[in-house]
Amino acid sequence: MLRCLINDPQTPEAANRPPLLIVHGLFGSARNWGVIAKRMSSDRKVIAVDMRNHGESPWFPTHSYPDLAADLAEVIRAHGGQADVVGHSMGGKASMVLALNEGALVNRLIVADIAPVAYEHDQSSLISAMRQVDLSRVERRSDADAQLEPLVAERGTRAFLIQSLDVKDRKWRLNFDVLEAEMSKIVGWPEDVTGQFDGPAYFVSGAESHYIRPEYRDRIKGFFPAARFAKIPGAGHWLHADKPREFEAALQAILA
Repeated sequence: MLRCLINDPQTPEAANRPPLLIVHGLFGSARNWGVIAKRMSSDRKVIAVDMRNHGESPWFPTHSYPDLAADLAEVIRAHGGQADVVGHSMGGKASMVLALNEGALVNRLIVADIAPVAYEHDQSSLISAMRQVDLSRVERRSDADAQLEPLVAERGTRAFLIQSLDVKDRKWRLNFDVLEAEMSKIVGWPEDVTGQFDGPAYFVSGAESHYIRPEYRDRIKGFFPAARFAKIPGAGHWLHADKPREFEAALQAILA
């Protein structure tokens, strides 16, 4: 099973609500969502997962969305059989496939800045950059940042990537080989996934992001007829990092 970070207030109110399952994006981990998970757990159990081939979860030879969705289904069944699910980017696609394949497990679906479409961008260059870090010369995270700087210009992206570096053990908590081999699946969309999820579905995007375009709305509605849309001003694709309080407020409003 996936490795989970669980915040459980163990109150009567929490016991009467489905847990909130948080699903991170590519190169991320449950740790990236630690602050939001803790703040969202005042009145419900919050489960943040490390996806397969990420963090401290097991490594597998595949990384398809049906596989990722099956992993999430296993977690939900182990924690009561139904959950509110929020997924960002890759995690959003996995959450959508989960809802389409096993809708009874999903109470509310919240998709953060991604659509059920294939994208043209490729993140293999970031894997290449991380592979080039000489871990024998890394004593602290700043050492890795200095090595990444000529390869990854954006400071925020470097900081995000380095969160997946275990400095003490000098290793990346990412299965580079499989993620690179399966990149076309990760940026794509499994066309054999069909059906609809008729439950509540919310697509929250960053106003400065272009991942959820107006022309995608008909396709979203085809899969999720009850879909509703919201934008967070001033946020890009990493909306939970760009505007954490605003994103948290959006989650609170949806879950209320």
